[in-house]
Amino acid sequence: MNVTALAATTPFTTKDGSTIRELHHTGAQSLAEATVDAGAATQRHYHRAAEEIYVILEGEGRMEVDGEERPVAPGDAVLIPPGSWHEITATTPLRFLCCCAPPYAHEDTFFD
Repeated sequence: MNVTALAATTPFTTKDGSTIRELHHTGAQSLAEATVDAGAATQRHYHRAAEEIYVILEGEGRMEVDGEERPVAPGDAVLIPPGSWHEITATTPLRFLCCCAPPYAHEDTFFD
């Protein structure tokens, strides 16, 4: 069994500007906790290969996926298909889980 304690992980900044702590990273998928400070946003981007799911744990914000925008709050889960432009903006400090399949890679993050 492979159990990772969040407190034992080292945070790093992703290519889009969010801070994450990776809990698991396998050949098939990755799971991380991400945070975005109030008033900040990730840089709008897309992933060619990865499908993502964001699960909002704390805070509130606005999520944009391919031009569609809506508020997000704890308990919301957002599906981000591969190739979809997306950005999340925090209106209060945001903490969410980010699931990626295949796993997150800087090389699969693209900007305008």
